[in-house]
Amino acid sequence: MKVVNLKQAILQAWKERWSDYQWAINMKRFFPRGATWDILNLAEALLEQAMIGPSPNPLILSYLKYAISSQMVSYSTVLTAISKFDDFSRDLCVQSLLEIMDMFCDRLSCHGKAEECISLCRALLSALTWLLRCAAFYAEKVKEPLEQAAAENQLKMCLERLEKMLSSTKNRALIHIAKLEETSSWSTVEQSLVKLGENLNNLGTSPLRSQADDCVSLIKSIPTMLSVHSEQLNKTGFPTVHAVVLLEGTMNLTGETQPLVEQLMMVKRMQRIPSPLFVLEIWKACFVGLIECPEGTEELKWTAFTFLKMPQVLVKLKKYPQGDKDFTEDVNCAFEFLLKLTPLLDKADQRCNCNCMSLLLQECSKQGLLSEANKTNLIDKRAADKENSPCLKSSENANIQPNPGLILRAEPTVTNILKTMDADHSKSPEGLLGVLGHMLSGKSLDLLLAAAAATGKLKSFARKFVKLNEFTKQITGEISKSGSVRALLFDISFLMLCHVAQTYGSEVILSDSNPPGEVPFFETWMLTCMPEEGKILNPDHPCFRPDSTKVESLVALLNNSSEMKLVQMKWHEVCLSISAAILEILNAWENGVLTFESIQKITDNIKGKVCSMAVCAVAWLVAHVRMLGLDEREKSLQMIRQLATPLYGESTLQFYNERVVIMSSILEHMCADVLQQTATQIKFPSTGMDTIPYWNLLPPKKPIKEVLTSVFTKVLEKGWVDSRSIHIFDTLLHMGGVYWFCNNLVKELLKETRKEHTLRAVELLYAIFCLDMQQLTLTLLGHILPNLLTDSSKWHTLMDPPGKALAKLSVWCALSSYSSHNKSQASARQKKRHREDIEDYISLFPLDDTQPSKLMRLLSSNEEDSNILSSPNRSMSSSLSASQLHTVSMRDPLNRVLANLFLLISSILGAKTAGTHTQFVQWFMEECVECLEQGSRGSILQFMPFTMVSELVKVSTMSSPKIVLAITDLSLPLGRRVAAKAIAAL
Repeated sequence: MKVVNLKQAILQAWKERWSDYQWAINMKRFFPRGATWDILNLAEALLEQAMIGPSPNPLILSYLKYAISSQMVSYSTVLTAISKFDDFSRDLCVQSLLEIMDMFCDRLSCHGKAEECISLCRALLSALTWLLRCAAFYAEKVKEPLEQAAAENQLKMCLERLEKMLSSTKNRALIHIAKLEETSSWSTVEQSLVKLGENLNNLGTSPLRSQADDCVSLIKSIPTMLSVHSEQLNKTGFPTVHAVVLLEGTMNLTGETQPLVEQLMMVKRMQRIPSPLFVLEIWKACFVGLIECPEGTEELKWTAFTFLKMPQVLVKLKKYPQGDKDFTEDVNCAFEFLLKLTPLLDKADQRCNCNCMSLLLQECSKQGLLSEANKTNLIDKRAADKENSPCLKSSENANIQPNPGLILRAEPTVTNILKTMDADHSKSPEGLLGVLGHMLSGKSLDLLLAAAAATGKLKSFARKFVKLNEFTKQITGEISKSGSVRALLFDISFLMLCHVAQTYGSEVILSDSNPPGEVPFFETWMLTCMPEEGKILNPDHPCFRPDSTKVESLVALLNNSSEMKLVQMKWHEVCLSISAAILEILNAWENGVLTFESIQKITDNIKGKVCSMAVCAVAWLVAHVRMLGLDEREKSLQMIRQLATPLYGESTLQFYNERVVIMSSILEHMCADVLQQTATQIKFPSTGMDTIPYWNLLPPKKPIKEVLTSVFTKVLEKGWVDSRSIHIFDTLLHMGGVYWFCNNLVKELLKETRKEHTLRAVELLYAIFCLDMQQLTLTLLGHILPNLLTDSSKWHTLMDPPGKALAKLSVWCALSSYSSHNKSQASARQKKRHREDIEDYISLFPLDDTQPSKLMRLLSSNEEDSNILSSPNRSMSSSLSASQLHTVSMRDPLNRVLANLFLLISSILGAKTAGTHTQFVQWFMEECVECLEQGSRGSILQFMPFTMVSELVKVSTMSSPKIVLAITDLSLPLGRRVAAKAIAAL
């Protein structure tokens, strides 16, 4: 018997009353091999025939149920067919459709191709829309008195199915994919939700109403099902936040606030810190910094950091989405907690000689971080608390003005000085000199510089002084008085710039916007002639050898005249010639041509009027002494000693004492290294400023590895990093290099065996790595992890807890570096560090895929199917990742290291042997998921090969729909297909 089409076959079966299995056998006979039942649309054809009358046809429905049970038809075609039925007034038909959904809706799966899985997602979204329309229809009918009971019954059945469908995370995940795949269909869902919401008002407060509300909230949670992270509530101390703030305050006051804000937010998100405790930890770190910093400049820097910069950082943190929480309430709550730390606040008040909390609260209130009522309440509580605290006012500090008050007053002064410096200098140089002279007195200069640094104005401050220094080159038609004013303007601007460079780093002074060929004198001198930590100068460099006629005339001037002339002097030329002149004078002295008395007269001339000359002379002498043998240094060092001793005569120029204070501080910094190396002591006059803070911290005869382990052990015992330790770590990183530093600290971490210790170690190591996060991350992910994962003799070190801790540290570093490396420039302290190339990344990870990389060769030594891994034409499918579809540049070392690390992880997951290294990889991936924000587009997981998803879901801890959604890039069609396939197979 020949059957023309599907409809005829179904009708014939109905007429002849075939049983369901008989129908299935005959159908397979009528339609031999070829098209599948889904292509023939069997489910839709059966439903169409079954739903012709007012009640469904039970026989044809039995055929459909048999087709579903025997998997003749896919779940997606059945759901799509059901969602096409829209005559909700036929109650019995709707009931039977709901019963069909009961057969499979709570255990949907699909083991076919990715396209079929995406079809299932779409079908599920259609079914959701259908159920919502159905529920809305019956909710509206409830208000008709005659229909009420029946409508309520039908509504109850609809809502039960909705609840059943949505209670499965797997179903919600599939709908999440469908929503991204078909945004227009999702807007239909949203419209249906609005309609249902309006109709639900007819229900009053019945149980049906609350059931419907539960379903609605589940549907509304689908778009955000990845972003819900619980906060950590079992901890109150967060050493990473503490250390990041301390590091920034100690080493990077001039840095921009945005990178710090992003870094803090990254830590908050990765460690899931509740907002009030996060803000509390920031303030705790600020107060600890205030208490433990050395006196002098460092104290002023910390004060500026706490009272000027941190409120600005909090203002930026406030702009980040806080969910439904009010950030000002979190700040208030943090201050409430801080008030309980009375000993900390008392110690800070004692150190600063004022009520720090009150000043800080006023500053936060000004920035809109606290309401007026909360501010007053907190100030009153602290005042009441202080009555019981030890008396702070002693007779010797009663007259000292507190630094926080001075810093807060210095901030508007900085703005005024910047305006004054913008004026035309030639109109009133004397007035400008008066302003500058006033700036030099006492600790005014350091106060102003700290305030400028904390508010991001230091660079423009320095630029203004560079311009002023350039202005003093103009000498046309000069008379005696204007000559001395010009000399003073040159000298003060030069000294100030040297002081800024030494205190805040030379990057603050350098400008990117100089016209070509017009680099200002001071920048040239600073780059080529000024001694700095880690910079070795060549005393025979051409910059120290200017025009010989100028040198001769300068030597004659210094040797013959009783004092320096000022009129018509080109000071920048004098400063460049002084080094060669000193060499001539030194040679003459060593050969007996000049006596010690003559040398004294010459050095008096150099330092007597314009201190900059002495600074330039000592700068060259420092470079010169380094090159001499032990027995040749005596006269050079004696000359440094002479130049460093101030001259207190009658005929010195205005503001001499103030200028000498700055000169002595500059010379002390310049000579520190060379004096240590030559074991010489030079007594610099007591300047009132601090001796060099955080200098010479390493014990003289201890190997640096021992220093590193002992400092890390102490920090781990304490549970937090102090600023002295941060400086020691920085020095060790500088000396040992990035690989040495990272490798030894990872070894220390892997030695830990107690869980709570390893977690604390990770929090502290991450903060220590912030010293140079980019380079340390490249080393950790590009060298140390691949070595541990590919060398079976080291696998035992990756056991839990240290292995799990290392996985956490690796993910934190990878996420931080990746999120910041496109945005922020290296900070000043990182630029200062000598960059070693941590092996050439090109040779480690070649760019083209035609040659197997070193990493792949490493892998193949441990892997039986090595030919697959290292073959030149390794199929793209095994390594294709979202980053390639987003065309991320692989010339960037970090991108390259991440891509190769994920290839390595993928190969370990797919390997035939398992071990602790396999477990490590799982921990690594779990931590990636833990730390992710919703929508992983642009995160480190975009470097993960798509093929890895199916490997990962085989791991018990990773086999959840939410995790699959989190690790795949759902912004890409291919990402959605991979996710749908993995979830549908769960």
